[in-house]
Amino acid sequence: MLGRKLAVGLGAGSCIALVGNLGAGKTALVRGLADGLGAEVQMVSSPTYVLVQEYPARDTTLFHLDLYRMADAEAELEELGMEEMLAGGVVVIEWADRACDALPLGRTEIVIDITGENTRRFTARTIA
Repeated sequence: MLGRKLAVGLGAGSCIALVGNLGAGKTALVRGLADGLGAEVQMVSSPTYVLVQEYPARDTTLFHLDLYRMADAEAELEELGMEEMLAGGVVVIEWADRACDALPLGRTEIVIDITGENTRRFTARTIA
């Protein structure tokens, strides 16, 4: 539900940086964003081993990145073509805190804290 609401108004150049522990719900939030953008939600999975997943959506493309296994996330983001992804769609990055200096200004950072077995607290801010 939250992801669908956040998707309103997102388009090419939008960057969402997700921060949270394992099991916090980062990929679940991406599924909501995908749904809100009109992408195939069933296709959304954590890109931990492939680094980036690409999902065609209604008016844009959703690029879903995971920095968890990257040794030098800042350098690898450049190699993956972060600027090109931003020019062509919405970029959502899990484990974004591993490459803060390489992420674009104007991004939305969402921190997900586990507050109980089935509860989460979401804190969002724009990094300008």
